[in-house]
Amino acid sequence: MLRENLQGTGVALITPFAADLEIDFNAMGRVIDFVIKGGVDYVVVLGTTGETPTLSKEEKIELINFTYEHVNGRVPVVVGVGGNNTEEVVKDLEKFPLDKSIAVLSASPYYSKPSQEGLFAHYKVLAEASPKPIILYNVPARTGRNVNASTIIRLANEVENIAGIKEAGGDMVQCMQILRDRPEDFLIVSGDDVLAMSQIACGMDGVISVAANSFPDRFADMVRAALKSDFKTAKLINDQLLEAYDLLFAENNPAGVKAAMAEMGLINNFLRLPLVPLSDGLNVRMKSYLKKNFSLQL
Repeated sequence: MLRENLQGTGVALITPFAADLEIDFNAMGRVIDFVIKGGVDYVVVLGTTGETPTLSKEEKIELINFTYEHVNGRVPVVVGVGGNNTEEVVKDLEKFPLDKSIAVLSASPYYSKPSQEGLFAHYKVLAEASPKPIILYNVPARTGRNVNASTIIRLANEVENIAGIKEAGGDMVQCMQILRDRPEDFLIVSGDDVLAMSQIACGMDGVISVAANSFPDRFADMVRAALKSDFKTAKLINDQLLEAYDLLFAENNPAGVKAAMAEMGLINNFLRLPLVPLSDGLNVRMKSYLKKNFSLQL
């Protein structure tokens, strides 16, 4: 059951690049070690935070295999496999090395804006093709189409290999509807760092986080406290992170988290176009926040 194995904090790993914009695998190793040492419960490779639209299929396979090797069984690994061409996603599910993963995270189709019936059909085909359980990823701000609560519950009940959802729609009513109607073994995690504590209070099983790349110890402590219903502790930590959430997402993701991690000495601050690093003014604010609230010594 994914609800047992993926409780708590997952981290949607960034993809570090060198100055020539090739993948910096040495930095990738440092990031993985940093978040695991910080207390995250599992890692997600090839999420959208990893700039996957700019990665070739060969690079994606390299990243998957590197992540398995470097994690070396310390925490579970979830692999992101998604897109708006259903047939192509099926080919990726067949080609990508998924044997060592615990699940596949699949963002709903972007740009095409399919109907709810189209979304259901898309995920049903993926579930039938996937060798691992599918975690839906609803992120309408990126995809242009919300996966409605009724569609999510229909998939959970009718499609055997659909095992959970990362819900990032920002609609608390929809979240409560999914939590009310889900099958008992259906995993529900937050995809909104700033809402994660409140959504765990409503019954979610944890979060797949961006902020946990740069602040894994404090973010994971907040999630653990919330899961134990210790909301006094969770709120104290979350209050300290509120400014960080603003800074991380003010311009684009992962520019904010990469700026923070570069300041910490984990990576170099390079992104592939069309994404660019934080503007100078925002970068100054990020540095000020880190100096005030965090030790930069790793």
